Amino acid sequence: MEQKAQQHTRVNKILLGPLERPALAWLAKKMPAWVTPDTLTATGFLGTILVAVSYVLTNQHHAFLWLASLGLVINWFGDSLDGTLARYRNIERPRYGFFVDHAMDGLGEVLVMFGVALSPFVDFRLALVALVSYMLMANLVYITTYVRGEFRISYIGLGPTEARVVLIVTNMLVFFVGNPQVQTKIGTYTVYDFVIFALALLLYSIYLVMTVVNARQLAAIEHGGIKTKSDN
Repeated sequence: MEQKAQQHTRVNKILLGPLERPALAWLAKKMPAWVTPDTLTATGFLGTILVAVSYVLTNQHHAFLWLASLGLVINWFGDSLDGTLARYRNIERPRYGFFVDHAMDGLGEVLVMFGVALSPFVDFRLALVALVSYMLMANLVYITTYVRGEFRISYIGLGPTEARVVLIVTNMLVFFVGNPQVQTKIGTYTVYDFVIFALALLLYSIYLVMTVVNARQLAAIEHGGIKTKSDN
């Protein structure tokens, strides 16, 4: 079990990768010695808390959308840079880092979606549907890591960074343009509702497709007696 935690391959082929990877490498080189991967993980989680609280505070004033967007940037900074810094300094702790980072990610996503759900922009039920879609994808990622030795956090070029960008852009549009309501046969929903629904639908679709694809590939691998990385 220890070997599997240490030998998995990280796959993060996101659309913003050509911009993000050089930026993270530059930041890692510039980080002062007192900044550790744990410091960055904690910073990322504080950013998550800021996002959640800010969305709730938008009930008082829509300007708190800017604070929520700042929280998303802080979350990106800490969550994306902690592993990069560990690799740059050769101080990786594969099991500890994997466990803490993704345990905090799960809790952070719950906080963010509850913050969104308690804002005036998104239907509470729809936010919970989106939260379930994220948890299903997280479950798929961790299962795939175990059975294939491949830690994949991006699909069709999309990952956490792109999701943050979508939320930030939506925050800006809602602040400047408003959040108009659309009457449908099943109820009245806002523009922000449709953004959250689209993200959730995308995650559900990826989950279903990749579950089928991985199941078929694993069946073929085991039928042919071919070893995967997790078998080594």
